Amino acid sequence: MSQATVKITASLTARPGKAEELRALLLGMAPCCRAEPGNLRWDVWRDTALPERYVLDELYRDAEAAEAHRRTPHYQDYLARVPSLADRSALVLEAVAVA
Repeated sequence: MSQATVKITASLTARPGKAEELRALLLGMAPCCRAEPGNLRWDVWRDTALPERYVLDELYRDAEAAEAHRRTPHYQDYLARVPSLADRSALVLEAVAVA
């Protein structure tokens, strides 16, 4: 796998009446995700224009670390719970060299 860092940006818009439950799920994941060996950054942001929208800002050492994240029990729990809480989209990004 690639040795380049991997950035994941996920946007989650809470379903009606589910914003607090979504927030609790995301905040509860933070310590687990940040403790992963290949994790460089894992932050939760809230959209000031649409308070029920949250953005996850994740950075992993490399593609292998991002894949290891997807296999963790806390991520698997998140995947099982998030469909009932929010509409979700995610981008997996690689850096572009800027001269």
